[in-house]
Amino acid sequence: MEKFKVGIIGCTGMVGQRFITLTSGHPWFQLTVLAASARSAGKTYGEAIEGRWKLDIPMPEEVRDMVILDAEADLERVVSQVDFVFSAVDMKKEEIQALEEAYARHECPVVSNNSAHRWTPDVPMVVPELNPEHLEVIPAQRKRLGSKRGFIAVKSNCSIQSYAPALSPLRKFGLEKVLACTYQAISGAGKTFETWPEMMDNVIPYIGGEEEKSEQEPLKVWGKVENGVIVNASKPSITAQCLRVPVSNGHTAAVFVSFEKKPSMEEMKEIWAGYQGIPQKLGLPTAPKQFFHYFEEPDRPQCRLDRELEGGMAISIGRLRPDTQYDYKFVCLSHNTLRGAAGGAVELAELLCAQGYIDHK
Repeated sequence: MEKFKVGIIGCTGMVGQRFITLTSGHPWFQLTVLAASARSAGKTYGEAIEGRWKLDIPMPEEVRDMVILDAEADLERVVSQVDFVFSAVDMKKEEIQALEEAYARHECPVVSNNSAHRWTPDVPMVVPELNPEHLEVIPAQRKRLGSKRGFIAVKSNCSIQSYAPALSPLRKFGLEKVLACTYQAISGAGKTFETWPEMMDNVIPYIGGEEEKSEQEPLKVWGKVENGVIVNASKPSITAQCLRVPVSNGHTAAVFVSFEKKPSMEEMKEIWAGYQGIPQKLGLPTAPKQFFHYFEEPDRPQCRLDRELEGGMAISIGRLRPDTQYDYKFVCLSHNTLRGAAGGAVELAELLCAQGYIDHK
């Protein structure tokens, strides 16, 4: 199989670093170009990242001497060398929107970790196991942008990547009300304990903008494509409370849910155990073989044990039990920079390649 040539724009931050480790040695992708802001452009990656490597695995040696391009000024140079790019740039929302659209208009597909285009009606926000049909909106987006092969596809906020997947296969019972309390790792803010020592022995009971994203984004994921745009689902009613906790990786959610047609606990467990999405059926390289892992004994998930399941791409669920105000409550966990961020975007790129939305130039 001829590998797809890949660029990463926004390569120096934590998510950019994850993209580098995930594309290094990938069976489908060949990392060809690194790009970042003007302050890093012209430096080798090793020089630009000196003292700022944030992951607990080493920097791949093959990127150390790669010279970083300017993601804006060198756009045409980047596009000429790749089949598509991953986007993890750190800019203002309007600037990200403009930059990603510029790449798409230059016939370069963009698979983005950024939030800037999540609410653009013709930009699919896809969790590959949940709503791959939303990719059908891409031709309409291409028509708007005036492109033939360029487009933008985004992944969702990492805070919903544990509980929205757990709820999705239960939608056939009619989700009515959801309360989700998320306990989010510091890597979700691009931090480590070395760079954010005040998080040691601390909890911050507020993350700006996170609750609004957590309440609204699942409704787009559960929406449908109509007339070239994605129309949000009207149900369920979701309320969220998001806390930052002193954990390096892994977003945990305590979920309370009510149904129109209440399933039994055994039905829920059977659905989770047997669930397979398109990535599992296609055998995509990054996709976990088993998407959900439900644990009975001991009462888990425990972040340190379960966040790494299947390369950090599986969802861990535990403590399913009845609730006095809702039908049920349970706890779930996903790895926020793997399943939730870069890994989810890599899986999305694999799906786009497998279904022909991304091709070789």
